[in-house]
Amino acid sequence: MSHADPFSPDGRSNRERMLAGDQYIADDPELAEWSHQAFDLTAAYNATTSRQGPLRRVLLEQLLGSVGEDVAIRPPLQVDYGRHLTVGARTFANVGLVVLDVAPVTIGEDVQIGPNVQLLTATHPVAPGPRRDKWESALPITIGDNVWLGGGVIVCPGVTIGADTVVGAGAVVTKDLPAGVVAVGNPARVVRPVD
Repeated sequence: MSHADPFSPDGRSNRERMLAGDQYIADDPELAEWSHQAFDLTAAYNATTSRQGPLRRVLLEQLLGSVGEDVAIRPPLQVDYGRHLTVGARTFANVGLVVLDVAPVTIGEDVQIGPNVQLLTATHPVAPGPRRDKWESALPITIGDNVWLGGGVIVCPGVTIGADTVVGAGAVVTKDLPAGVVAVGNPARVVRPVD
């Protein structure tokens, strides 16, 4: 039984391949337009002041896939597309949040995100040839309700973090974390349950 080469064209657009989680080429006019729209909206968002809460809300609603009530994201914010990011009610993100939302990124309700956190769905082939040819793919990220991500946390592609979990500052989360634990380090490891 032979398997199709994941790096060969199959009749789908790069957008269709990307949204399916398959290998695709990011240098694509449709994806570039999505990216330009996101960059324009994030630039406008990042130019707002703390006194412009209603304008920030409007811009977030235009930028993100969905945004819950009473969400606060302090600029600067950076996303790849924005439209693949959903943020639950009462979530707070401090300055410098980076979300590479090539695949869906779901942030639950009441999440606390420290400064300079990175949620990275994008990944590239390890093999040098496909990587040189600019193939990439992405895996979704899910952050459960009431999670706290400390400053500088990096969440890698395909990771799910369970509800009520705390991830210590500077941790690199390479694998799923269960609900209700404290995890620290690089790679992040569970050190105890949440009391």
